[in-house]
Amino acid sequence: MAEAKRKEHSLQLLVEAQKTIENLAFYDPLTELPNRRMLMDRLTKSLAGAARNGRLLALLFVDLDKFKVVNDSLGHRFGDLLLQETARRLTASTRETDTVARLGGDEFVVCLEDLSEVPEKAAAQAEKVAEKVLLVASQPYLLDEHECLITTSIGITIFGIQQESTEEVLQQSDIAMYQAKAAGGNTVRFFAPALQAAINARAMMEEELRVAINQRQFLLYYQPQLDHGKVIGAEALVRWKHPRGSILAPGKFISLCEETGLILPLGDWVLETACRQLAAWADRKETAHLSIAVNISARQLRHPGFVEEVLAAVKRTGANPEKLELELTESMLVENIDEVIAKMTELKRHGLKFSLDDFGTGYSSLSYLRCLPLDRLKIDRTFVRDILADTCGGAIAQAIISLGCAMGLPVLAEGVESEEQRELLASLGCHMYQGYLFSPPVPVEEFEKLSARHPGSSISNAQFC
Repeated sequence: MAEAKRKEHSLQLLVEAQKTIENLAFYDPLTELPNRRMLMDRLTKSLAGAARNGRLLALLFVDLDKFKVVNDSLGHRFGDLLLQETARRLTASTRETDTVARLGGDEFVVCLEDLSEVPEKAAAQAEKVAEKVLLVASQPYLLDEHECLITTSIGITIFGIQQESTEEVLQQSDIAMYQAKAAGGNTVRFFAPALQAAINARAMMEEELRVAINQRQFLLYYQPQLDHGKVIGAEALVRWKHPRGSILAPGKFISLCEETGLILPLGDWVLETACRQLAAWADRKETAHLSIAVNISARQLRHPGFVEEVLAAVKRTGANPEKLELELTESMLVENIDEVIAKMTELKRHGLKFSLDDFGTGYSSLSYLRCLPLDRLKIDRTFVRDILADTCGGAIAQAIISLGCAMGLPVLAEGVESEEQRELLASLGCHMYQGYLFSPPVPVEEFEKLSARHPGSSISNAQFC
């Protein structure tokens, strides 16, 4: 019995010794984070996974600024406490699926997995984590009743695009980290110069947009909407009158507004401006019949106070709600369809109208389409563009027109650029359109001149079928 217990105890000691050896081989004994060996092993596996799924990765090289000063002035014990606390903060700032490792000294590495397939978006995701690390690392450290302040420099490389080796990836993030230190520390730098420039440009544009919204640097252009050759209204399209003198189309800045939430104050301004224009047109006989369509973003529609804000803008400006049309896109209707219908129904109760923009490009479903309180369908410009050369485009346009007719909804074709396109649409039963064939989006003064030359009036739904 004693011999059996002795052997069991020896076996237990051997297992514990093996575990200790494994920990020493793969983990940093001070912070208990993965060490360089473990990091390189995980990087190899991550690169293989990225090659299969197409998702990009990011490596953040994190170095403490002036750590040597703390170590020399307070002693190595305090330096060790600082490194342990840094390890905890880094781990708390990342996901469980990410890897936080200590290379040695005051150098840490964070590997972010499963980022976007688009390099610019992956870079933005990595930068967001890096900014969080900068923030938490800069908070005071209480080390054995001594308060210490320190900052970090972070270098980032986005990888998985090419067949990089693990050593190359680590070297790239190391180079970027030294660029961050050269910039004065407490900052982030990307390895790829072009990517760094894109991130800088994005940050600059975001700040410029905030100023632009506060200073009302925007304009509304109006693209005429015609029926049987007569102007019946316009789609309002925002333009940014940039301080450097250029007029920027929405494609240059709207997506950034969506990502940052700036679309909410910008959307409020667009709606208010369009309503004021409607009120001004209502005072003149020659423009009183005109309506305005305003694009609504998904963020605006999801905002809890959306209905109240729209009604407040209408009341404040004195606009006729029956002349205001809110344009939604199909992709906005995927989530919370019941909530969307409730908001639409409430606004329609006050006279507003709704159109479904880019119809046929999103998540078309007849089951939800018949539940939506719509007033108009719009054929997407991609189908109009191909309507002459592609029989499929013509068939889709015909299907949308037939569907609109069956549902009692007028159908408007977007992006009509040639007389041939207009004639073919007319032959299919669609006489309502907007596009460069008649006019691009123009300032209000020019729009009013065009409207005066092609006056129209409200058309009943029956005339569209």
